[in-house]
Amino acid sequence: MNRRTAITHVAALLGGAFSAPTLLAMKRWEDRVAPENFSAELTLTENQKLIVAEVTEMIIPKTATPGAKDAGVPGFIVMMVQDCYKTPEHRSFVEGLNNLEKKQFLTMNPEQKTALLTQVEADAVEEMKAYQVQQTKMGDNEDREQMAAQAKGLPYWRLMKELTMLGYFTSEEGIKSSFVYAPVPGKLEMIKMQPNQKSFAY
Repeated sequence: MNRRTAITHVAALLGGAFSAPTLLAMKRWEDRVAPENFSAELTLTENQKLIVAEVTEMIIPKTATPGAKDAGVPGFIVMMVQDCYKTPEHRSFVEGLNNLEKKQFLTMNPEQKTALLTQVEADAVEEMKAYQVQQTKMGDNEDREQMAAQAKGLPYWRLMKELTMLGYFTSEEGIKSSFVYAPVPGKLEMIKMQPNQKSFAY
């Protein structure tokens, strides 16, 4: 199973767990929508890409199993945001990275990084409330296109967490570390799961 097929399956199985912008982004990637069809181009600096990589590794660190970096998640996130999301998400994503950059995230020790990201996650709860209100108003307003052009996208932290999970669990390293991968399943039969046994993924 290649990554494109895996993303299709993840979208179907976990659709309710992902935000609407991420579901649309997955569909654009699945349909191979060309980036030039989008209204804006997003370019990240090398320092911002390093921040993306470090944040993903803190979300899924390397332990006895591969971490986000091992699974190629940072590059996946950069590709998805650049090629599959539109202007509002570009703005919110860059704003989140800029905030971490201003606080010199990369120079912090692990405890400081954890504390900062914990605060970012707490702030994202309120940002999501404002985002939901914004979406409702856009749906009721006649000037939807004008509002959409000025709208702030899905909050940075929500984007990071969704894309980190999506990138990890559609990678070979991520799927093999979390499931018993059976590419050619045998007959369907009931089995008794053993303690600490991994679930199966086909």
